[in-house]
Amino acid sequence: MNERVVPVILSGGSGTRLWPVSRESFPKQLWPLISRNSMIQETTLRARGSAFDPPIIVCNHEHRFLIAEQLRAVGVDGARIVLEPVGRNSGPAIAAAALLVAEEHPDAVLWMMAADAAIADVSALHSVLESAIAAARSGRIVTFGMKPTAPETGYGYIEVGQRLDDAPGVHSLTRFIEKPDPATAANLVEGGRHLWNSGMFVFTARTLLEEMQTHAPQLLPAVRAAVTKRQQDLDFIRLDPASFTAAPNISLDYAVAERTKRAAVVPADLGWSDVGSWGALWDISDKDPRGNAIVGDALLENADNCYVRSDGILTAVVGLKDTVVVVTKDAVLAMHRDHAQDVKRVVDRLKQAGRNEAVAHNRCYRPWGFYECLIQGDRFQVKRIVVTPGQKLSLQRHYHRAEHWVVVHGAALVTRDHEQKLVQENESIYLPLGCVHRLENPGRIQLTLIEVQAGSYLGEDDIVRIEDTYGRA
Repeated sequence: MNERVVPVILSGGSGTRLWPVSRESFPKQLWPLISRNSMIQETTLRARGSAFDPPIIVCNHEHRFLIAEQLRAVGVDGARIVLEPVGRNSGPAIAAAALLVAEEHPDAVLWMMAADAAIADVSALHSVLESAIAAARSGRIVTFGMKPTAPETGYGYIEVGQRLDDAPGVHSLTRFIEKPDPATAANLVEGGRHLWNSGMFVFTARTLLEEMQTHAPQLLPAVRAAVTKRQQDLDFIRLDPASFTAAPNISLDYAVAERTKRAAVVPADLGWSDVGSWGALWDISDKDPRGNAIVGDALLENADNCYVRSDGILTAVVGLKDTVVVVTKDAVLAMHRDHAQDVKRVVDRLKQAGRNEAVAHNRCYRPWGFYECLIQGDRFQVKRIVVTPGQKLSLQRHYHRAEHWVVVHGAALVTRDHEQKLVQENESIYLPLGCVHRLENPGRIQLTLIEVQAGSYLGEDDIVRIEDTYGRA
C-alpha cells in the first residue's frame, strides 16, 4: 500500500442494545468486550504501521479524555481527536474529517470505519483493503460487503454487481437494501448476490467532497464552516458548535453512497460483526462445551447456549437455555437471546422514567481519574475517588454541601482556601461548606480516598469551578 492512507474512526454511538454495560457515559467502543483491549483500541490497531498516517477519531466531546487515554495505553501517538458538539450521524462526521485532510492533502485516501466493530481476520482485511485503496485512487467510493453467515435482520445488505475491469477484486454496487424482515433476509442470503453492509468505506478526500457537493449540498457548507471556525482545545480539535449543529442529521449511506455513480464494493469474508447486540456478542465469543459464553464471576449449572457476564457480584445460572444474563453494579439484564434487538426498548423506557441507569454508570470517569457512589442517603453520600498520578481536580467550591476526605491509599495535596496540606494514608481533612478547595495527586501511585458529603443538596451540578486544568466550564 502507498503512503497517506488516513484511518478515520467514528466513535459517536452509544450502543444501547448492549445495555447495561454500554451506556452514553461509557459506550461499547470503550469496553473490552472481545479481547483485553477495548473495541476502539482494537479498531485503531488494525490501521497501525508504515502504510498509515496517525488516525483521526471523531467522537463525542464527553469521551475525549477517555479515548485519548485508551489510545495512549496501546501506543497510538499523533491521533487527531475531533470533537462533535452534537451528534449528526456519519455524514457530517466524515465530512469534517475529509475537510481537515483536504486542507493539506486533498488526494489522500481515507479509510472510514466504526469504532465498535469486530474483525477476526485482520490479515484478510489488509488484503482486501489494498484492492479498495487502488479503486479509491481511481475515483471510486468503495465499501466492504461482508459474506453473510445467517439471515441477519439487524444489518443492511448490499447487492453486488459485475466485476470492475479496471479494479481487481472490486465490483460495481447495484443497490443498498435496508434492514430486512426475516423472510426477506433468508431470500437475500440464499440468492448469493447480497452481502452485509459493514459501514466501512475507502475514498479520497477529494472524491468524497465532490460527491457530497453534488448529492448533499445542504450538508457541506455547515460542516465546512464548523471546520473553518474550529478551535484547538488542549490536544483536541473542537468543531464550531453553531455551524455543526446546522448540519443535517444524515448517514453517509443516505447522503452519498446510495446516490453516487462512483459506488463500488469489495466482497470480503473477515469474521466481521458490528457487535450490535448481546446475541451478536454471543455469536463471536469463545464458548464452553455446552455453548455458553461466560465473562466474570459466574457459575452455570445445567445451562446451554447462554451468554452470562458479571461485572459485579457472583452470578449463578441454573437450567437456562439460549439466555442472556448481564450483571453490573447497578443493573441486571435477563432475556432470551432471540430478543436481543429489544434491549433498546428497555433503555427508552428507563429514559422516559428519568432513570439515570439508562445513560450513566455508577462509576463516572473524569480526565483526572474516576469516582463512584458507595452509599447514598438523606442529606449524605459516600463516594470513592481515585486520582491518577500527577493529576488534579478543578479548584472549586460548593454552596450546598460540606465534605470529609479520608485518604486510604497514596497521598493527597489538598488546597483549602488559603492553605495547602499534604494528607497521608489514614489521615483525613474537613472541607466546610463554601470553602475553595482542590484535590491533587502529587505522587507516583494512584490516590484513593473516601469522600463523605453532607448537606441539603448533593448533585454534581453543585460545583462552581474557579480554575480547571482541563478547560471545563
